[in-house]
Amino acid sequence: MGFFRRLGNSFARFMYGRNGVDPLNQALVWVYIAVFLAELVFGRLFRLGLLARILESVNFALLVFILFRMFSKNLPKRRLENEKFTGWQGRIRNLRNGAKARRADKEHKYFTCKNCKTICRVPVGKGKIVITCPKCGAQIDAKT
Repeated sequence: MGFFRRLGNSFARFMYGRNGVDPLNQALVWVYIAVFLAELVFGRLFRLGLLARILESVNFALLVFILFRMFSKNLPKRRLENEKFTGWQGRIRNLRNGAKARRADKEHKYFTCKNCKTICRVPVGKGKIVITCPKCGAQIDAKT
């Protein structure tokens, strides 16, 4: 067995029962890279030393948090954190995809209820109408 195979096996044994890299850690690494680039821009290009030091401190704390999550053996707590993050990320993606689909729909016009924030869809070209929200019953005066 070669050196690198033994090294890989020993690392795999070390990581057994630990959290490792999950989607939340991946997102935190991207935030780390963005803060690092901002630190470079403000520290080197604009010569803003205090801001660069603050960003450097934030980056160090972020790196410690990433490593803590990666090597943590408290799997239920790390999974709960990751589940909350992926739920939030999924809601953002759904909102973005829904908005994209509404912009592409030329046969309907969309209105948002002021009370419950429900999106109501009505056909285009009906003139001035009163829309009743299906969720809360509030009425919206609108022109299609």
